[in-house]
Amino acid sequence: MNSGGAWRTPLGEVPVDAPLARALTAAFPALENDPLAHRKEHAIEVQLPFLQVLLGEFSFLPVVVGTNALEDLEALGLAMAKVIAEFQEPVAMVVSSDMNHYEDAKTNRAKDSAALEAVLRIDPTGLFQVVRKRRISMCGAGPAVAALFACQRLGADRAELVDYTDSGMVTGDDSQVVSYAGVRIFKGQA
Repeated sequence: MNSGGAWRTPLGEVPVDAPLARALTAAFPALENDPLAHRKEHAIEVQLPFLQVLLGEFSFLPVVVGTNALEDLEALGLAMAKVIAEFQEPVAMVVSSDMNHYEDAKTNRAKDSAALEAVLRIDPTGLFQVVRKRRISMCGAGPAVAALFACQRLGADRAELVDYTDSGMVTGDDSQVVSYAGVRIFKGQA
Protein backbone atom coordinates (compact mmCIF):
# COMPACT_ATOMS: atom_id res chain seq x y z
CA MET A 1 0.00 0.00 0.00
CA ASN A 2 1.08 3.58 -0.57
CA SER A 3 -0.49 5.79 2.11
CA GLY A 4 0.55 9.28 1.06
CA GLY A 5 1.74 11.66 -1.60
CA ALA A 6 0.52 11.63 -5.17
CA TRP A 7 1.04 9.70 -8.39
CA ARG A 8 1.94 11.62 -11.55
CA THR A 9 0.59 10.68 -14.96
CA PRO A 10 0.78 12.58 -18.26
CA LEU A 11 -2.60 14.07 -17.27
CA GLY A 12 -1.42 15.42 -13.90
CA GLU A 13 -1.12 14.29 -10.32
CA VAL A 14 -3.59 12.11 -8.44
CA PRO A 15 -3.38 12.37 -4.65
CA VAL A 16 -3.31 9.30 -2.45
CA ASP A 17 -6.24 9.34 0.00
CA ALA A 18 -4.42 9.41 3.35
CA PRO A 19 -7.60 9.24 5.50
CA LEU A 20 -8.74 6.16 3.58
CA ALA A 21 -5.27 4.64 4.01
CA ARG A 22 -5.40 5.23 7.77
CA ALA A 23 -8.87 3.69 8.00
CA LEU A 24 -7.93 0.60 6.01
CA THR A 25 -4.69 0.11 7.94
CA ALA A 26 -6.63 0.34 11.21
CA ALA A 27 -9.15 -2.23 9.95
CA PHE A 28 -6.46 -4.53 8.52
CA PRO A 29 -3.15 -3.99 10.34
CA ALA A 30 -1.31 -6.48 8.12
CA LEU A 31 -1.21 -3.78 5.43
CA GLU A 32 2.13 -2.04 5.19
CA ASN A 33 2.96 1.36 3.81
CA ASP A 34 5.41 0.21 1.14
CA PRO A 35 5.73 2.50 -1.88
CA LEU A 36 8.33 0.11 -3.33
CA ALA A 37 5.63 -2.57 -3.65
CA HIS A 38 4.35 -0.58 -6.63
CA ARG A 39 7.70 -0.30 -8.40
CA LYS A 40 7.30 -3.43 -10.55
CA GLU A 41 3.49 -3.54 -10.55
CA HIS A 42 1.83 -1.68 -13.43
CA ALA A 43 -1.91 -2.28 -12.99
CA ILE A 44 -2.63 0.94 -11.11
CA GLU A 45 -0.57 3.23 -13.31
CA VAL A 46 -2.40 1.88 -16.37
CA GLN A 47 -5.82 2.62 -14.84
CA LEU A 48 -5.13 6.12 -13.47
CA PRO A 49 -5.27 8.03 -16.80
CA PHE A 50 -8.62 6.42 -17.63
CA LEU A 51 -9.95 7.42 -14.23
CA GLN A 52 -8.60 10.94 -14.65
CA VAL A 53 -10.50 11.32 -17.91
CA LEU A 54 -13.69 9.83 -16.47
CA LEU A 55 -13.65 11.41 -13.02
CA GLY A 56 -11.55 14.55 -13.28
CA GLU A 57 -10.26 15.21 -9.78
CA PHE A 58 -10.27 12.37 -7.26
CA SER A 59 -8.07 10.69 -4.71
CA PHE A 60 -7.25 7.01 -4.54
CA LEU A 61 -5.62 4.36 -2.39
CA PRO A 62 -3.21 2.06 -4.25
CA VAL A 63 -3.08 -1.42 -2.75
CA VAL A 64 -0.95 -4.27 -4.07
CA VAL A 65 -1.92 -7.71 -2.78
CA GLY A 66 1.00 -10.07 -2.21
CA THR A 67 -0.78 -13.15 -0.89
CA ASN A 68 -2.76 -15.99 -2.38
CA ALA A 69 -4.00 -17.36 0.96
CA LEU A 70 -7.80 -17.47 0.84
CA GLU A 71 -8.23 -16.62 4.53
CA ASP A 72 -6.03 -13.52 4.17
CA LEU A 73 -7.88 -12.41 1.03
CA GLU A 74 -11.20 -12.83 2.84
CA ALA A 75 -9.95 -10.84 5.84
CA LEU A 76 -8.73 -8.06 3.53
CA GLY A 77 -12.05 -8.03 1.67
CA LEU A 78 -14.06 -7.83 4.88
CA ALA A 79 -11.83 -5.01 6.15
CA MET A 80 -12.31 -3.13 2.87
CA ALA A 81 -16.08 -3.56 3.14
CA LYS A 82 -16.08 -2.24 6.70
CA VAL A 83 -14.03 0.81 5.75
CA ILE A 84 -16.09 1.54 2.64
CA ALA A 85 -19.37 1.24 4.57
CA GLU A 86 -18.16 3.62 7.29
CA PHE A 87 -16.16 6.10 5.19
CA GLN A 88 -17.54 9.64 4.89
CA GLU A 89 -16.97 9.91 1.14
CA PRO A 90 -18.18 7.51 -1.56
CA VAL A 91 -15.60 4.84 -2.39
CA ALA A 92 -15.37 2.69 -5.51
CA MET A 93 -13.13 -0.36 -5.88
CA VAL A 94 -11.22 -0.93 -9.10
CA VAL A 95 -9.37 -4.19 -9.60
CA SER A 96 -7.05 -4.39 -12.57
CA SER A 97 -5.92 -7.74 -13.92
CA ASP A 98 -5.32 -9.56 -17.15
CA MET A 99 -7.14 -12.83 -17.52
CA ASN A 100 -5.27 -15.95 -18.73
CA HIS A 101 -1.89 -15.58 -20.49
CA TYR A 102 -0.01 -17.10 -23.42
CA GLU A 103 -2.20 -19.98 -24.45
CA ASP A 104 -4.18 -20.23 -27.64
CA ALA A 105 -7.33 -18.14 -27.83
CA LYS A 106 -9.69 -21.13 -27.54
CA THR A 107 -7.98 -22.35 -24.35
CA ASN A 108 -7.94 -18.83 -22.93
CA ARG A 109 -11.67 -18.41 -23.60
CA ALA A 110 -12.47 -21.68 -21.84
CA LYS A 111 -10.35 -20.84 -18.79
CA ASP A 112 -11.53 -17.25 -18.64
CA SER A 113 -15.15 -18.30 -18.98
CA ALA A 114 -14.81 -20.44 -15.85
CA ALA A 115 -13.23 -17.56 -13.92
CA LEU A 116 -15.77 -15.03 -15.18
CA GLU A 117 -18.67 -17.28 -14.19
CA ALA A 118 -17.48 -17.06 -10.57
CA VAL A 119 -16.97 -13.28 -10.81
CA LEU A 120 -20.45 -12.80 -12.28
CA ARG A 121 -21.92 -14.86 -9.41
CA ILE A 122 -19.95 -12.61 -7.00
CA ASP A 123 -18.40 -15.82 -5.66
CA PRO A 124 -14.91 -15.13 -4.27
CA THR A 125 -14.28 -18.68 -3.09
CA GLY A 126 -15.44 -20.02 -6.45
CA LEU A 127 -13.02 -17.70 -8.27
CA PHE A 128 -10.18 -18.70 -5.95
CA GLN A 129 -10.86 -22.40 -6.53
CA VAL A 130 -11.30 -22.25 -10.31
CA VAL A 131 -8.11 -20.21 -10.78
CA ARG A 132 -6.15 -22.85 -8.88
CA LYS A 133 -7.90 -25.90 -10.32
CA ARG A 134 -7.74 -24.74 -13.95
CA ARG A 135 -4.28 -23.11 -13.58
CA ILE A 136 -5.52 -19.76 -14.81
CA SER A 137 -2.65 -17.27 -14.97
CA MET A 138 -4.79 -14.29 -13.96
CA CYS A 139 -2.31 -11.78 -12.44
CA GLY A 140 -4.82 -10.09 -10.16
CA ALA A 141 -6.75 -13.13 -8.99
CA GLY A 142 -5.92 -12.39 -5.33
CA PRO A 143 -7.11 -8.78 -5.44
CA ALA A 144 -10.23 -9.87 -7.37
CA VAL A 145 -11.03 -12.46 -4.70
CA ALA A 146 -10.58 -9.87 -1.92
CA ALA A 147 -12.77 -7.37 -3.79
CA LEU A 148 -15.48 -9.99 -4.31
CA PHE A 149 -15.51 -10.69 -0.57
CA ALA A 150 -15.92 -6.94 -0.03
CA CYS A 151 -18.70 -6.75 -2.62
CA GLN A 152 -20.56 -9.64 -0.97
CA ARG A 153 -20.32 -7.99 2.45
CA LEU A 154 -21.49 -4.66 1.01
CA GLY A 155 -24.58 -6.35 -0.43
CA ALA A 156 -23.71 -6.43 -4.13
CA ASP A 157 -26.37 -8.43 -5.89
CA ARG A 158 -25.50 -8.39 -9.56
CA ALA A 159 -22.59 -8.23 -11.93
CA GLU A 160 -22.35 -7.73 -15.66
CA LEU A 161 -19.67 -8.43 -18.21
CA VAL A 162 -18.92 -5.18 -20.03
CA ASP A 163 -16.52 -6.64 -22.59
CA TYR A 164 -14.16 -9.53 -23.20
CA THR A 165 -11.34 -9.71 -25.73
CA ASP A 166 -7.83 -10.99 -26.24
CA SER A 167 -4.63 -9.73 -27.83
CA GLY A 168 -5.16 -11.93 -30.89
CA MET A 169 -8.10 -9.72 -31.84
CA VAL A 170 -5.54 -6.98 -32.54
CA THR A 171 -2.54 -8.96 -33.76
CA GLY A 172 -4.41 -11.63 -35.71
CA ASP A 173 -2.32 -14.31 -34.00
CA ASP A 174 -4.47 -16.63 -31.87
CA SER A 175 -1.63 -19.00 -30.97
CA GLN A 176 -0.59 -17.24 -27.74
CA VAL A 177 -2.87 -14.52 -26.43
CA VAL A 178 -3.52 -12.53 -23.29
CA SER A 179 -7.18 -12.02 -22.43
CA TYR A 180 -8.95 -9.05 -20.90
CA ALA A 181 -12.41 -8.59 -19.39
CA GLY A 182 -14.32 -5.69 -17.89
CA VAL A 183 -16.92 -6.44 -15.21
CA ARG A 184 -19.13 -4.06 -13.23
CA ILE A 185 -20.60 -5.12 -9.90
CA PHE A 186 -23.66 -3.41 -8.42
CA LYS A 187 -25.83 -3.21 -5.38
CA GLY A 188 -29.40 -2.57 -6.46
CA GLN A 189 -30.00 -0.86 -9.75
CA ALA A 190 -27.15 0.52 -11.82
